[in-house]
Amino acid sequence: MPIRHSQVTPRSVYLNRRAFLAGAAAKFATPGKSLLSTTETPTPYQDVTTYNNFYEFGTDKSQPAQRAHTLITSPWSVTIEGLVARPRVIDIDEILKLAPLEERIYRMRCVEGWSMVIPWVGFSLSELIKRVEPLSKARYVAFQSFYNSKQMPGAGWAGIPFPYVEGLRMDEALNPLTLLCVGLYGDVLPKQNGAPVRIVVPWKYGFKSVKSIARIRFVEKEPPTTWSRSNPAEYGFYSNVNPKVDHPRWSQARERRIGEFFKRDTLPFNGYGPQTASMYDGMDLRKYY
Repeated sequence: MPIRHSQVTPRSVYLNRRAFLAGAAAKFATPGKSLLSTTETPTPYQDVTTYNNFYEFGTDKSQPAQRAHTLITSPWSVTIEGLVARPRVIDIDEILKLAPLEERIYRMRCVEGWSMVIPWVGFSLSELIKRVEPLSKARYVAFQSFYNSKQMPGAGWAGIPFPYVEGLRMDEALNPLTLLCVGLYGDVLPKQNGAPVRIVVPWKYGFKSVKSIARIRFVEKEPPTTWSRSNPAEYGFYSNVNPKVDHPRWSQARERRIGEFFKRDTLPFNGYGPQTASMYDGMDLRKYY
């Protein structure tokens, strides 16, 4: 049975922490509108929060909303390490102070052929990256999700290894579109959507937007990623939305927006080509899928 909005941890409870009391709460309550936002109509909150991929809580898209209440999101910290001048362990309250929060309405495309338009809240990941001062050899950013088998009851039947890992090339991580996300629809992130902090990469398929981040590591070589490690024939490192490259088991040329009956054409780079395509000049995007 889908979880009701009233069952999600109340915003007032989550916000009752020292950093928010110092002023972050007011900032979060009214995030500024971003010029990066699409003008498309957002997918209803109910759909955004009850139709999720979060395999740690089950492989059925309704299960994360039903089970993610077991995830403990406070206290929470993110370890930042590797090829940086300033490695650190940063608390979620500190993250919220790094930059002004803004609302970005992004198109999000899933590899299974469905899509949503979601009003995320956060700021460009580059704001965090520049504060830890990556070294010249750091060419990639590797992400690791939090994993605890007791808190994540669906993981044992997921068929993929945990903790979940993902990665971006440095220029992708620094692209202004790449969002360090702490909320959606003007509210804090529901647990089933990746609380308390996640990455959103809107020109790539959804599995690149890693949830519930626990560790960020700056590395020289391309890092392993969960889906490309589990099934390299179907999931590559780059995972850019490319309607000309089919998944081995279905076409990627069309998509169905959640809440709509008819399908629509899939846009290259999910419609964000003007902001992202130049990063891949000279690359064979059929080979580097």
